[in-house]
Amino acid sequence: MTRKSYFHSDGETPLLELTIPAHFNRIVKKFPDHEAVVALPQGKRLTYSQFAQEITLLAQGLMGSGFGQGDRIGIWSTNNLEWVMVQMAMAQIGAILVNINPAYRIKELAYALKKSEVQALFVIPAFKSSDYISMLVELLPEIKESKKQKISSTEFPFLRRIILYDPTGAMDTQRPWPGFSIWKDVIKASADVSQQEMDEQIKRLDVHNPVNIQYTSGTTGFPKAVVLSHHNILNNAWFTGQIMNFSEQDRLCVAVPFYHCFGTVLASLLCFSRGACLVIACDHFDPLLVLRAVEEEKCTALHGVPTMFIAELDHLKFVDIDTSSLRTGIMAGAPCPELLMKRVIEEMGCREILIGYGETEASPLTHLTRPEDDLERRTRTVGRNLPHQEVKIIDTADGSTVPLGRTGELCFRGYHIMKGYYNDQEATAEAIDEDGWLHSGDLGVMNEEGYVSITGRLKEMIIRGGENIYPQVIEEVIFNHPMVSDVAVFGVPDDYWGEEIMAWIILYQGRQVSVEEIRDFCGASLAHFKIPRYIHFVDQFPMTVTGKVQKFRMRQMAINEMNLKI
Repeated sequence: MTRKSYFHSDGETPLLELTIPAHFNRIVKKFPDHEAVVALPQGKRLTYSQFAQEITLLAQGLMGSGFGQGDRIGIWSTNNLEWVMVQMAMAQIGAILVNINPAYRIKELAYALKKSEVQALFVIPAFKSSDYISMLVELLPEIKESKKQKISSTEFPFLRRIILYDPTGAMDTQRPWPGFSIWKDVIKASADVSQQEMDEQIKRLDVHNPVNIQYTSGTTGFPKAVVLSHHNILNNAWFTGQIMNFSEQDRLCVAVPFYHCFGTVLASLLCFSRGACLVIACDHFDPLLVLRAVEEEKCTALHGVPTMFIAELDHLKFVDIDTSSLRTGIMAGAPCPELLMKRVIEEMGCREILIGYGETEASPLTHLTRPEDDLERRTRTVGRNLPHQEVKIIDTADGSTVPLGRTGELCFRGYHIMKGYYNDQEATAEAIDEDGWLHSGDLGVMNEEGYVSITGRLKEMIIRGGENIYPQVIEEVIFNHPMVSDVAVFGVPDDYWGEEIMAWIILYQGRQVSVEEIRDFCGASLAHFKIPRYIHFVDQFPMTVTGKVQKFRMRQMAINEMNLKI
């Protein structure tokens, strides 16, 4: 009998049936004097007992300001200590944290605020070319005239308050316009809420209450608002830590942004669920600052997407920095080339680096390699599913579970599946079928031990003359060229074939190679119809803040530049 592509992991440890604050309080009691957060850009260090005090004060301030269970409060900021304080304080009062991409411009911010019906917004003054204060004033001119730091807007009827805070401390006492609140206003309101009221509020919370709204990364189109519960993300963080052998002795260097699920769940919540230390290396990704943080703080773990690890390894000062303290970490968010994995293990010394795979709608991890896996499994697969999760691979035509070794769409079921898209039942029904299976849109193959290899994405799959072509296969080949630093392959319209293959390639600095050399290199490993017709050398790819390549933007740029017909 042919075995089907289905795998279920029961797990030796039961699921946590606790809310985030209830579990966190246990950690604080167990490790009160351990460092919880080190924010290097701000020069701040907090033990778990100190961190808990700051969180409780902020939570009381939010309650005293009129916010409570079910309210949606956004944060629009780069990485800093206050970000994780807001994250944990929101969980205490039962509010829903809405993560907003700090790269958003006015229209994108307006979309996020409206889509999630945000009632309050924490925001920093500015970052690089983004003047958040000016953008908010342009979006909400009422800020200039509002009294008592309250907002009343017909365009944003749910929005009541905007809370400005400055991680540098330069604007902590300044209110640029009457409608802005400042951090100090919220803390002052804590006097109206007792510790007993705070404790009672935590007891009222249910593990299945929503606690977070995260926007999909937008690699394939317009973002959706994913609603996640305490049960979803706490268990995902907890079991990820279990597989990583993560403990109170570990120190995780944060290179990924907090606004993304990689940062929210697999960095901050992972540490706080285990009593580990969260080391904030920089407010936004900087390879040198990350490397220095690893050396200075003796970090044992480092997360990142492949482009981040490439930037760290290729930095001119990498050879001068000691990364020997590293033991583990997760590389995820995009296909992870075999050559890069070998470099991280051999050159960084991160011998237990793991490959992770998942999506925001799944809290986010569904698959992770194991520390005991050999190099082939850690470079050719994304591992097995986490405990208490189900996974199957289905035929894209009829929905049947395919035999082992055959390509199909990955589907997931279990505790980690989102509660749905906020106020969007139609989109939720499209993503999660009647039997509770989340359809990922990703294509993969499963072996007899449950290990999965990702072969592509349904929307990224190139169909050329009836041939199904998976970009990752071509990318793996081109990436191994000695002159190539990074590559992205996607399809563009073609009158004859339906689609043709295009490759955008970033070369190592100072290196040169011709289009024909790349084609010849591909020809040694790929069938003729998989060799890119169009090859374009670029300095950078359009990406999300987390380092995910936005192929839909590349495709549109190529169509415009080459005047192709869609």
